[in-house]
Amino acid sequence: MGKSKYVITITRQFGSMGRPIAKKMAEKLGVEYYDRDIVDQAAEKLNLPVSVVDEVEETAKKVKVSPFARMMFPLGKGTSNTQDKIFEAQQNIIKFLAEKETCIIVGRCADFTLEEMENAMHIYIYAPYEVRVEHCVKDLNIEVEEARKMIVAVDEARDSYHMQYAGYHPDDKNHKSILVDSSFLGVEGTADFLVDAVKRKFQL
Repeated sequence: MGKSKYVITITRQFGSMGRPIAKKMAEKLGVEYYDRDIVDQAAEKLNLPVSVVDEVEETAKKVKVSPFARMMFPLGKGTSNTQDKIFEAQQNIIKFLAEKETCIIVGRCADFTLEEMENAMHIYIYAPYEVRVEHCVKDLNIEVEEARKMIVAVDEARDSYHMQYAGYHPDDKNHKSILVDSSFLGVEGTADFLVDAVKRKFQL
């Protein structure tokens, strides 16, 4: 009989199709899926207007990157004290979700938050730079030059955010069960490959 409950955390490079892959995995496994909404929940829990977390989108509109602002400033642009509080609330929410049910959690340092958890699998999804540029242009309708800038900016932001709170980079192999290049098998193939690994690991 398989283990009753497990959690999968997914960290990914911007443009690597990590979120669509994670969503497909959740569908195929029939489990819950959580991503950046966790920040909104954390903000609500602290009675912070979500606008504190999202106000950066306003300034970002001028640069036409509003949907990506939250990737660059996962905890908003409030004071570091506010950001620390949001991070702490976010950690509590992630732990609560992980204890409650089997789920897939994308980003938000969930790998760090659930590092001690026994039935957890930590996955990192990446892809070659040019492939990521192509995804941004094709799937997110961003101009090539803008896509190149975004990739650099979001990568840097995610790395420093992860470093600040977890103390290691999101692609640190010492903290990962599997690192996979999504361009090798594509979105569907990568999802299937990872679902198979999950089933083997948790005897499903």
